[in-house]
Amino acid sequence: MNNTPVAIVMGSKSDLDIVQGAFDILDKFGVKFTARVLSAHRTPAEAAEFAATAEEKGFKVIICAAGMAAHLGGVIAAHTVLPVVGIPVASAPFNGMDALFSIVQMPPGIPVAAVTAGKAGGKNAALYALSILALTDAGIAEKLHLFRKEQQAQVLAADAELQEQLNNR
Repeated sequence: MNNTPVAIVMGSKSDLDIVQGAFDILDKFGVKFTARVLSAHRTPAEAAEFAATAEEKGFKVIICAAGMAAHLGGVIAAHTVLPVVGIPVASAPFNGMDALFSIVQMPPGIPVAAVTAGKAGGKNAALYALSILALTDAGIAEKLHLFRKEQQAQVLAADAELQEQLNNR
C-alpha cells in the first residue's frame, strides 16, 4: 500500500494540458498523486485492471480526464468503489459536449462526478478530490479553508481596485 491518495488517469497524452491544473493544485497542497495514460477504448484491459486494484494500492480518489466519448470515468468507476471525478475534455467536432454527456449520463449505481470542462476542470477536479480527502484529514481541511480565504481576499482586492479606478474617473 502506498501513501499516494490521488490517481489521475487521462485517456490520451494530449489531455496533459488539462490535468496540469490538477498537478499544480495537488502539489500546492502537498498531496501526492500518480498519473497514467490509459484509454477506455484502446487499453480497456489495462484501464480495468488499474481501477480494480486502485483501492488495494491505497488510492482514495481517481480523477479521469477524457474527451470525445469520454467513457474513461465510467469504465474506471465500473471497476472500483472509490470516488471517480470526471473532467470533460473539449475535442472536435462537439467541443466537449459529447464528453460532458458521457460523464453526466452514467447509469444508476455507477456514479462519476463531473467538474468544469477545459483547463479549469483540472483545478476543480483536484479541489474536489481534496474536499473528499479533507473528510478524514484535518491538515487538508485546514489548507482548503485557507485556500478559500485567499481566493476571497484576491477577489475583494480586485473589487477595491476597480472601485478606486471608477471613483478616480
